[in-house]
Amino acid sequence: MRSTMTRSLSSFAIRRLVHLTVAAALLSGAGACRGGEAAPTPSAGPPPAPVQLATIEEVPVAETTEYVATLRAIRSTSVKPQVEGHVRRIFVASGDRVAAGTPLVLIDPDRQRAAVESAEAALAARRADLDYARQQLARMKDLFAQRVVSRAELDQAETAVKTAEAALEAAGAQVRAGQVQLQYYQVVAPTAGIVGDIPVRVGDRVTPDTVLTTVDSNDRLEVYIPVPAERASRLTTRLPVQLLAEDGAPLAEVAVTFVSPRVDPDTQTVLAKAIVGNPGGRLRSNQFVRARITWATRPGLVVPVLAVLRLNGQPFVFVAEEQQGRLVARQRAVRLGPITGDRYTVVDGLAPGDRVVVSGVQRLGDGAPIQAQG
Repeated sequence: MRSTMTRSLSSFAIRRLVHLTVAAALLSGAGACRGGEAAPTPSAGPPPAPVQLATIEEVPVAETTEYVATLRAIRSTSVKPQVEGHVRRIFVASGDRVAAGTPLVLIDPDRQRAAVESAEAALAARRADLDYARQQLARMKDLFAQRVVSRAELDQAETAVKTAEAALEAAGAQVRAGQVQLQYYQVVAPTAGIVGDIPVRVGDRVTPDTVLTTVDSNDRLEVYIPVPAERASRLTTRLPVQLLAEDGAPLAEVAVTFVSPRVDPDTQTVLAKAIVGNPGGRLRSNQFVRARITWATRPGLVVPVLAVLRLNGQPFVFVAEEQQGRLVARQRAVRLGPITGDRYTVVDGLAPGDRVVVSGVQRLGDGAPIQAQG
């Protein structure tokens, strides 16, 4: 009896499960067909990544080389004293803009002033000697006319006057020399410009070999560009040169004005020069700048720097290609030339019309689906 009841319950449970399964299937089919909508299908892969594309075009490409150049003032003067002594006063500070003749340094003039005063006293004495000699000559002339003195005595009186005149002239020259020398104790700016470093201090003893300071005129500067000797054959005047700051910011556009006919034996470089105006005073003498010489300009391909990635040192880009009706990113190795601004020149690997990915490249893999934005 118990066995019969168990089999009946089991049959009932199986039939109930079948009915529920069929009902669920019918409900699912009805829901899928409601409103004419199709049932969802499994996803075919990740959605396309939004990227920005750039089309490779042929543009004028400049062949350039950068060198470290030095700016030098066209008018630069090292100021040295013409006398020796102790510094009594310094009238200017480093960086001051001065006109020609502006006092810079005063060297103690007391000893020289005393020497000038002594020379002036000697000049007064020689003047008195000349006056006396002339008086004596006048007497001798009267006495000679009265035949009181001889001709020889008259000649001696005349000689004494000439000697006194010569002595007076010598004393006057000594006074003038002393006064000129006295002026040298106040050192003035030889030209207009900007005062450089002042290494001396009040109380220091200086000599004619001591550099007191420099005065540079920075209104116009010369650019000194050392170019390797192997490039010398391509160096000519009027070659365009772009001056750049350390951060790459452009400073000025100039042209080569001088090419040295000789090679520096120590550095094996040829010196090229250019003139750059400096009206705003942004540039300074002895400042280092980057000088980019443009040797030639010819058509070529370029690619944005942001599009370039590297794998084991090999540069590559992602090129957008059509595949089975969709856009995918294909990895392509490239050979690059010099960088100019924000673009590399392309030596090999790309052709005009190719579209490269310039944004979101770090998230891509070879064959990844993409969607162009913008």
